[in-house]
Amino acid sequence: MTHHRPLYGREDLRRLIEPQTIAVVGASSTEGSFGRRTLENLAHFGGTVYGINPKYSDILGYQTFPSLSDLPETPDCVIVGVGQKLAESVIKEAAELGIGGAILYASGYREAGGADGEAAQQRLLDTTQRAGLRLAGPNCVGLVNANSGAGMNFMTDCGEMIQGDAGRISLVSQSGALGYALLQGLHRGLSFSKFLACGNSVDIDVADYVSYLAEDPDTSTIVCLLEGISDGGRFIEAIRKAGRAGKPVIVYKAANGEASSRAALSHTGTLAGSADAYRAAFKRAGAILVEDFEALMEVAAFFDRNSEGPTGEGVGIMATSGGAGVICADKAEENGLLLPPLADATTSVLNDVVPGFGSLANPADLTAEVLKNVETFKTSLTAFCDDPAFGAVVVPLTFVHEATTGVRARYLAEVAAESTTPLAAVWMNEWLEGPGSQDLDGDASVAIFRSPARCMWTIRQWMDWHARTDWSPLAESAADRGRESPAAGLLAALPAGTTALTESAAKKIVASYGIRVPGERAVHGPDDAAAAAEAMGFPLVLKVVSPDILHKSEVGGVRVGLNSAEEVREAISTMAARLVSEAPNARIEGYSLQTMAGEGPEILLGARFDPVFGPLILLGSGGVWVEILRDVKVYLTPMDRATARAAVAEMTLAGVLNGARGEDAYDIDAIADAIVAFSRLARDLDGVATEVELNPVRITRDRGPVAVDALMVLTAEQEHTRQNQTDAASADVEAEGVVQWANA
Repeated sequence: MTHHRPLYGREDLRRLIEPQTIAVVGASSTEGSFGRRTLENLAHFGGTVYGINPKYSDILGYQTFPSLSDLPETPDCVIVGVGQKLAESVIKEAAELGIGGAILYASGYREAGGADGEAAQQRLLDTTQRAGLRLAGPNCVGLVNANSGAGMNFMTDCGEMIQGDAGRISLVSQSGALGYALLQGLHRGLSFSKFLACGNSVDIDVADYVSYLAEDPDTSTIVCLLEGISDGGRFIEAIRKAGRAGKPVIVYKAANGEASSRAALSHTGTLAGSADAYRAAFKRAGAILVEDFEALMEVAAFFDRNSEGPTGEGVGIMATSGGAGVICADKAEENGLLLPPLADATTSVLNDVVPGFGSLANPADLTAEVLKNVETFKTSLTAFCDDPAFGAVVVPLTFVHEATTGVRARYLAEVAAESTTPLAAVWMNEWLEGPGSQDLDGDASVAIFRSPARCMWTIRQWMDWHARTDWSPLAESAADRGRESPAAGLLAALPAGTTALTESAAKKIVASYGIRVPGERAVHGPDDAAAAAEAMGFPLVLKVVSPDILHKSEVGGVRVGLNSAEEVREAISTMAARLVSEAPNARIEGYSLQTMAGEGPEILLGARFDPVFGPLILLGSGGVWVEILRDVKVYLTPMDRATARAAVAEMTLAGVLNGARGEDAYDIDAIADAIVAFSRLARDLDGVATEVELNPVRITRDRGPVAVDALMVLTAEQEHTRQNQTDAASADVEAEGVVQWANA
């Protein structure tokens, strides 16, 4: 995971996003043209707008000039609304004049494919970088700054749409159309601060926009629509920068299908795809990943309207329908939310207004009787919001009627405005735009959801986000940065042409990082094996050694629990015979006798090398059923002991590792230390290996984690490097008769 350049901040992008003067190149009076639409969208802009068109001196009341060079002042931002053939010369002129930012509508660059489009995009980058001209696009629908009234885009009616009071939610989108679709929530009462489209991101990318918004005083909540990013490190740092500023980043990631057909040799290579890498990155960075597009603005609105963290640990549910309350309670429990009992003071208030057939519990059922006098609804709601056990209060709204729902919506808004407890309304009615719905959509205090599940999931995310304390940049410690790679010398000593390491070679590298492996001897036949077994002691494991057999148990290449020399002799003879039929083309270099690791649960540790986020760690239940169970989770590197312990706590095996059925717990710190060591190994092998896997790692009581098996596949580039090394550096590490690791 690399950082190609520093993030842009507010000062870098200020003239682009917060301009005082704007020039529109390609300004036009032609109905429906991009140039005309842009001018119309700037009709309420608080600054100065100039048109650029050599055919006119005035367009729609805007003073118009032949070129940028003819303007009476240097604009902050230029909107380039001409085609690709003219656009490059306009960008060059803007750069020469010292204009601060440019928005380029034109397409025909990288997105078109081919050498010409790529070359044109590179020329844009070279021009803007030399001049410090910040460019949005190309192939960009434009930007919106609702605070200044600047609709800097060609979308129909944008200028009129943003005429209301600006909000504090800002949108960043790689898809201009989808981003604008969210912005049209203005029509149902939502409000926004900025809409920033990326286009082709020749200069400014999504990470830069998030970085800018982290510093923007008019933004409280950031929404990101993503398809993919090229530099995971910069994006993660932008999210964490926003976190340090107290601003949540809410992400929807499209393009989650796994289209890769790469033939993976390890289990690890088949267990995690790019979507898993993104999920791991979002979690580590502190972003809130929303899986459903339709939930995005509900989540954002709740976070925006409740910027302070919860004061209570639970959720209160106040319903006028018993069934609606039960449904909300079910969803609360599914998301791990507490439903504390009502405080005595709350119960006392409800006793005076709720009929005897209601329910004074949590969830509470006030029944429809309370609607006969809607003032009692407000009294009850105030009591709920004052209850100290509740970090949030949820009110499901079922049947809709102007005389009831409209009034309740007003009371919800009034109570929410006076209370520090977040208040969420759940619209449980198919009349989606019924009386009161738009009032709640546009209210500055109440958050409205159209799904109980989405409501409770959002509250869970909100509580977890506010509980987070670590927003520091992801970085290795100074000690890790200064250390040498133990793997480098061992890899250099491998024979030329090695791609898939044998288990013994892989284990030697693993052991050099302090991860325990069993002691072993290399043997070649029955007599040799029997003699070695007598010297080693019992019980033993016998394994075939072959660079062509990576999953040995599948071809009969593993025998465990051998308790005598005769059993070892028989095992090697039987194994050799079976391999003739099961793996007839495999190169058999010999066999390995290994000490038994001991009893204990088994885990998998794997490394995946992601082009966006760098080395990833896979952790889960191990053994021969790993691909069937698929019980793994993905984590970013680097990992320290705290993140490793947290990862262990998330495992399905966590209950076993912490002691089950009265048994003692296993050494969790030792497991965490092994994960950290494996994280260092993975980072050292970035660019060197394609697949690394320890499966299983046996968790023993006396020795801690022991890597029973190891698999390592190197890149073609690494193979080429070794082929050019001298014979002296190519000694086979497995030619040694006995491998005795210091930590065995």
